[in-house]
Amino acid sequence: MEFRLLEYFVTVSEELHFTKAAEKLGISQPTLSQQIRLLEAQLGTPLFSRAGKKVRLTYAGNILLEHCERIFFEIEQATTKIKDVRGILRGKLAIGCSGGHLLTSPVLSFHEKYPGIELSIIDLRTKETFDRILQNQLDMGVTFLMEEDNRLETIPLFEEEFYLVISHLHDLAEIESIKLKDLQTYPLTLLPHQFTMRHFFEEEGQKAGFTIQPRIEFSTVEGLLQLVKKNHDLATILPKSYLSTIHDHKIRQVQIMDRDFRKMIGIVYKKDLFIDNTMDAFIKQLINTYQKE
Repeated sequence: MEFRLLEYFVTVSEELHFTKAAEKLGISQPTLSQQIRLLEAQLGTPLFSRAGKKVRLTYAGNILLEHCERIFFEIEQATTKIKDVRGILRGKLAIGCSGGHLLTSPVLSFHEKYPGIELSIIDLRTKETFDRILQNQLDMGVTFLMEEDNRLETIPLFEEEFYLVISHLHDLAEIESIKLKDLQTYPLTLLPHQFTMRHFFEEEGQKAGFTIQPRIEFSTVEGLLQLVKKNHDLATILPKSYLSTIHDHKIRQVQIMDRDFRKMIGIVYKKDLFIDNTMDAFIKQLINTYQKE
């Protein structure tokens, strides 16, 4: 079985459209179809079901795709290790993060040292970052650390604190700190349920003896800020690391005093991933940045 046929197969699996896959590969659609038929003949089973213009992976196709992902990952790992032996820095790192503000400073410092390295920073929900790392779509993540997973390695960086954020005209605008249980009488706007922060807030609310039920859910922290600025009754809860980048005289930040109302931010990567010179240098940059802070 030729490696080239597997590349064609994976591309069709990603696009689920023969014409688009052919364009991506730089070959004609009839040639691609012929090559896929050749692969199916070698395996003795259809890999795609075709119903009109719709293309789907068969059960056998899904099995092959799973193994192809492992094969391509191992080849990439071998290439990376060989380059590492030769002292060659990799050209690109793909990193997921729980907010771009977490990486602004270390990325700029890293870029000054290694301007030839391409960094792809993707702002994702925590679970998405974990999933993409496990699927070999990301090299690493800087995110909230979840429950232990034996497929992943983690390096704690710092404990994230959370602050109540309100308008300068809110009833609580003049106080400096508040306990979580005292927020139950104030209307909140928060991120939706699929965000790790929201789960954490709900868990801590239960410990404090009440159920957090926001009046409005909004899927971005920028949107939450705009809501509390324009509605003087609403309040939200945001990470201190993000708020340190905000300088707005119409916003007040009130510390939430509960000692347990903190969550660890850290580095996460796949346990079987080879840490090459490039990734090692970036991890060290992250650690140095947060140790100083």
